[in-house]
Amino acid sequence: MKTIAKCPASYITFADELADAAGAIVRRYFRTKIKVLGKSDASPVTIADRKAEAAMRTLIAKRYPTHGIVGEEYGIDRHDAEFVWVLDPIDGTKSFICGVPVFGTLIALLHRDVPVLGIIDQPVIHERWIGAVGRPTRFCGRKAVTRRGQAIADAIMFSTSPQMFRGPLAEPYGRLRDAVKLPRYGTDCYAYGQLACGHIDIVVEAGLKPHDFLAQVPIIEGAGGVLTDWEGKPLRLDSGPRICAAGDAKLHRQALRLLAG
Repeated sequence: MKTIAKCPASYITFADELADAAGAIVRRYFRTKIKVLGKSDASPVTIADRKAEAAMRTLIAKRYPTHGIVGEEYGIDRHDAEFVWVLDPIDGTKSFICGVPVFGTLIALLHRDVPVLGIIDQPVIHERWIGAVGRPTRFCGRKAVTRRGQAIADAIMFSTSPQMFRGPLAEPYGRLRDAVKLPRYGTDCYAYGQLACGHIDIVVEAGLKPHDFLAQVPIIEGAGGVLTDWEGKPLRLDSGPRICAAGDAKLHRQALRLLAG
């Protein structure tokens, strides 16, 4: 079955409402003394993560009760629905609890498992990227365009942490890291926004879950870039954990070749 060729404006408006609701909660707790809890995978979580996702889930249930939801904090509800919202209330909780505003709220809408709408929202400094299939990516209302034609030897590459690439991933990642001009770390989802705006060229990561990357797919693609897994396959709800984004198709192919050896 085919997916939609152009994301309806009504879904984009609603996704904005979700980001607004989550952002109001996240700002309330930012740089306050809140308790940090540990999840089963040892990653941190706060009341801000949980309240923000709960608020978005409530809005979705009221507006689109037949839609599915997949969230980082509260799990899966009707993942096989025609439309599924994928939520990460705070992508970069470690940055959030450190008071560093490079985290973001990620909101994706899938149609028949294909990402057709994505938002990266940085609620503290009020920056928002919106990507929707059939439409150009927008950053704070302006068109966002990736930097294209960049040679890999001149490329700037970001990853959230070098610790993602331990063990068998160290060698393939090392090949790519050594090929680029400037490898940098530590920006969580914010790096994908900078790639969409043409300030950096590659984002490569490992150990991710679908809520960590599906929102970025329409954003990167709508700005002229490419985002897939390390094998070049499209990203879906069952994809991961290794992904690679680049400003254009040629640079993306070069990065994948280095990762593959």
